[in-house]
Amino acid sequence: MIRDLWYKNAVIYNLSLSTFMDANGDGVGDFQGLLRRLDYLHGLGVTCLWLGPFQTSPMKDDGYDVADYYTVDPRYGTLGDFVEFTHACEQRGIRVIIDLVINHTSDQHPWFKEARSDPDSKYRDWYVWSDRKPENADQGMVFPGVQKSTWTYDREAKAWYFHRFYKFQPDLNTAHPEVHAELLKIMGFWIQLGVAGFRMDAVPFIIAEKGADVTKPKEQFGMLRSFREFVQWRRGDAMLLAEANILPEDDLHYFGSDGDRCHMMFNFQVNQHLFYALATADTAPLAKALEVTKPRPATAQWGTFLRNHDELDLGRLTEEQRQAVFAAFGPDKSMQLYDRGIRRRLAPMLNADRRRIELAYSLMFTLPGTPVIRYGDEIGMGDDLSLPERNCARTPMQWSDEPHGGFTKSDEPETPAISGGVFGYERINAAIQRRDPQSLLNWTERIIRMRKECPEIGWGDFQILKTGRPEVLALRYDWRNNGVVVLHNLSDKPCEIVLDVDGHGEGCRLVNLLSEDHSEPDAKGRHHLVMEAYGYRWFRVGGLDYLLRRTESDGKPGEEVQATSSRTGASSSSRS
Repeated sequence: MIRDLWYKNAVIYNLSLSTFMDANGDGVGDFQGLLRRLDYLHGLGVTCLWLGPFQTSPMKDDGYDVADYYTVDPRYGTLGDFVEFTHACEQRGIRVIIDLVINHTSDQHPWFKEARSDPDSKYRDWYVWSDRKPENADQGMVFPGVQKSTWTYDREAKAWYFHRFYKFQPDLNTAHPEVHAELLKIMGFWIQLGVAGFRMDAVPFIIAEKGADVTKPKEQFGMLRSFREFVQWRRGDAMLLAEANILPEDDLHYFGSDGDRCHMMFNFQVNQHLFYALATADTAPLAKALEVTKPRPATAQWGTFLRNHDELDLGRLTEEQRQAVFAAFGPDKSMQLYDRGIRRRLAPMLNADRRRIELAYSLMFTLPGTPVIRYGDEIGMGDDLSLPERNCARTPMQWSDEPHGGFTKSDEPETPAISGGVFGYERINAAIQRRDPQSLLNWTERIIRMRKECPEIGWGDFQILKTGRPEVLALRYDWRNNGVVVLHNLSDKPCEIVLDVDGHGEGCRLVNLLSEDHSEPDAKGRHHLVMEAYGYRWFRVGGLDYLLRRTESDGKPGEEVQATSSRTGASSSSRS
């Protein structure tokens, strides 16, 4: 049984060890470097760290080609360093989740080496083989344009092996009982060392049927229930965050209709339509995406995000919508990837326009779910399009205007920091911004603090309010007799809207949470609000008098409403 639904109102920060902070001067980030920056993250307001892969790896795919699940790659430190890190996080009230990359291993993993060399080895059946090249070998690639096939012939094994990703990442036969037991053992190992959960990579591929004769693979959802039962048995508050770019009609299959599968999933449907809204100032498709992804079990949660370590996948948009986003944020082919997405960071996509950056993050922090931010986005870091594929958005964190952005003392960092121009570390770095009260870093810290003070967004039910303007999205959240209303104007022009936040013509005061610009209702209970270009507002609904009126009219004075479907939506006077 879950003892703590902490992830419902968390702030998750994603980083890669190799590019965050280098303590020993070898040009690669490490756990000791991350330890030195924990107080920075704690001060920012982060409550959960999501670490990219750090296990032993040949590093052909940024660590996603794992060669040993039970170790720390020597470049990052030792298991002792990892335990010291998780202990330091616990002292600061920060939970740690790590990438669980179990759809495939590296071809250098001892399991695969033995499997290819000995057909009688027990590890042979841990992977997916075929004596002939399957007819559909040129279909289903994850990286089209870069990846040529999903099956590769291995001369040593004298057979073809399956790989949904790159050819150096053979797929595990996850349905095999021994493989499944090993996956649980891996989870238990890291939970014992202080991990509070896992970001599960490529979940639809993990649970899909695999084999040369499989043309329409079915998902084996029982695996997800098994994973969940195991992690909660080992640690009651552990959670699973699934990377599953799926259609809305499949959401409940992954969450479980009774909430017995994945605790969280990234909301790719909303993410892609959010960027269409940012590109066109048309919020209607985004509103629809919010509505169709609304159903979920009470204990389940969405992970909301803008950018991450991957490409911005636009595959769920229509061709017309996708081209509109390309035109706005990735017009050059060098900015696009895999014929479906954009490989840029957010700040350069928005032309370093502070108004639009604030708007985008204000919107992300107020969408239904738990916000997930990428390292460096709190200071507006850029990208290096000269680096291949997704590496352009994986450059070192820019800490100061010292050489290499203060990331390392090495003269030859493994990945160069961005230097010169608008986004170079000389101009964009944490040291400069922490001394500037008006910097993006300090704005992000304030907005995170306010988001944590609005648990209605993480816990409550939401409704989309009518604004009469397609460029303005208005959301209302209600939870335990408290209400929050957030508005965002995605247009480059100001506008005026008329808003009925109650829906019954019973006007109530809107208390602005970010400034002194409060709003009083007119005689008909409506609010007249002027939204500046790329403007945003966070309001708390009503005051003590409104709460008393609502509870008395319901005949239940003073009763605390527990159901997330509550629409009473008022706050206590202390919150106002």
